[in-house]
Amino acid sequence: MSDDLSSLRDDMTAFIEGHGMRRFSGFVHTDEIPSVMWQGGDNPDAWKDFVELAKAAGASFLTMNAFQLDREELDWIIESLGKSFYAESEEIDDARWLKTYSGKTGFVQLAWPHQGVMFVYETSAEWYERYQRLAEMAEEFGGISFDEADQEDDEKGSF
Repeated sequence: MSDDLSSLRDDMTAFIEGHGMRRFSGFVHTDEIPSVMWQGGDNPDAWKDFVELAKAAGASFLTMNAFQLDREELDWIIESLGKSFYAESEEIDDARWLKTYSGKTGFVQLAWPHQGVMFVYETSAEWYERYQRLAEMAEEFGGISFDEADQEDDEKGSF
């Protein structure tokens, strides 16, 4: 799998439109609604079968979402982890390492509705899972920093 899924996203767009279907920009939260994940196995073109099945099922559109790594968001993650009382230096180094992928597309999701169920196809670059884990940590630890922990201790009268 490529480190940048931009060309895959563009190929998907052309393929969907070539089938006379529309794209709706949106993300399907599979944990919130009934959904079925597409199992493409080792077939790198499984997404084409997914789109063709959507058309055969009468879907007039597919939702499409892609994630492109933003340098500013990555800087926020690095800063949040750096200030965190709980983050390890390895995690901060991992976040810095992700700068290599700034501007690259790491995740693409296609989905279409049928009889109350969303059928979903997702693919991601290897670095995307690492990004997600670090982003969640930064979000979780972002409010807990050395300065704030020290301030809380001072307010409680602890030394």
